[in-house]
Amino acid sequence: MASIININNKLSDTINLVSEVILGKEPTIELALTCLLARGHLLIEDLPGMGKTTLAHALAVTLGLRFQRIQFTSDLLPADILGLSIYDRERGDFRFHPGPVFTQLLLADEINRATPKAQSALLEAMEEHQVTLDGEARPLPEPFFVVATQNPLQQLGTFALPESQLDRFLMRLSLGYPDAAAERALLSGQDRRQKLETLRPVLTAPELIALQSQIETLHIAPPILDYIQALLLASRRAEQMQPGLSPRAGLALVRASRAFAAIRGRDYVIPEDVQAIFEAVAGHRLGATGTDAQAAGAMSKWLLEQVDLV
Repeated sequence: MASIININNKLSDTINLVSEVILGKEPTIELALTCLLARGHLLIEDLPGMGKTTLAHALAVTLGLRFQRIQFTSDLLPADILGLSIYDRERGDFRFHPGPVFTQLLLADEINRATPKAQSALLEAMEEHQVTLDGEARPLPEPFFVVATQNPLQQLGTFALPESQLDRFLMRLSLGYPDAAAERALLSGQDRRQKLETLRPVLTAPELIALQSQIETLHIAPPILDYIQALLLASRRAEQMQPGLSPRAGLALVRASRAFAAIRGRDYVIPEDVQAIFEAVAGHRLGATGTDAQAAGAMSKWLLEQVDLV
């Protein structure tokens, strides 16, 4: 139990520091950290100017991760993400120049403003933690996370992410507008981007990897697994959610529940952990492509109401 308390202290420090930059959004910050602890990739969907990019940068600093940012635009090419081989006349052969994907935390900013071809360049990296170019598999650094932001699909110049790519994101979150007190502090205080310069790392990359390994050993009792299976089955039986949640979604619920329990200082999972992360994990996997956060939240809430605790 001492190790879990130690984990909880470090994670609490991380949440507190990021909350100094992103005001009034502690629950969302907690879920974002849960996602990265569970070795997942994070999709943040919201209107421009809500702090999506700042949140990703703050997480990278406090977790001690190397950080790269790609601004996705309609003319972005896969080589701009992955890198390319250029002929070296002095050596007489091709030399690989790695792209920004070769980092530990990659911010894919406004990912849905790029064409599907550019978006698809991240699929192998997100799933396999490697990039295959010129017939050679090139491993990515560990840990490797993608934090992507996207604007609502009703905005001009956006392309919907395909289901195959949405499914690679462990969670989808929205920041939303700040409350009145947080917004007043934001308006009257220092620019939040300048606050990033004052942040300090709470963890190193090796420490983060060790925490992730510890979290994977947290106890999850058979009744909790029964509860998760019941939620999966209910989603597959509901006509409005076809085809329902996949086995990969079930594994995502298990991983995220364990990470959330660790943040709360426990070495075991309770039903409330599953419920706390359910919308963020399941929402973007329910319904048709392009389901917005509000509709996904309603479907997730309805699904939780259909399944009794076992």
